[in-house]
Amino acid sequence: MTEHQDGESSMTSQPEGVRQDDPHAASVRRLAAAMLRTGLLFGAAAGAVSVVVAAVLAGWTGLIGAVIGVAVAFASSLVTVGMMHLTAALPPESLLGVVLGGYTLKIVALLVVMVTLRDVPVLDPMALGLTVLVTVIAWAVAEVVAFRRTKIPTIIPAGGGSS
Repeated sequence: MTEHQDGESSMTSQPEGVRQDDPHAASVRRLAAAMLRTGLLFGAAAGAVSVVVAAVLAGWTGLIGAVIGVAVAFASSLVTVGMMHLTAALPPESLLGVVLGGYTLKIVALLVVMVTLRDVPVLDPMALGLTVLVTVIAWAVAEVVAFRRTKIPTIIPAGGGSS
């Protein structure tokens, strides 16, 4: 339960000291939503092309490898968007450690998944690997495009810009 300045109480799930109207958190969440929309579009296009190419070049095992590759790439990319939502209310100075730690864990998880799946006989490991690579790169490009298109302040004054 959080008490507002006017004395009213409200039920919120936010940690103490985090304002619900935090302009930084709102900017991060807006960017995450834009990155999700754009990433889904770019990722789906790259994944679809990869699946078709893998199926034509490697047959059934290529198709299976590529479909699993798209799923792995989407899961990896969605972790970034989820981390943005979860950490949006943190002070900007705290985010670097969280982001670098999350990125490191994500890369290690991708490595473990790829090494685990490389010897599965029903899928083509080349189709799997290339599909993950192409889809993750497409999603990363989409994140850059979304950042450039989203009108959010890069630096938010301590007062939040309102007087």
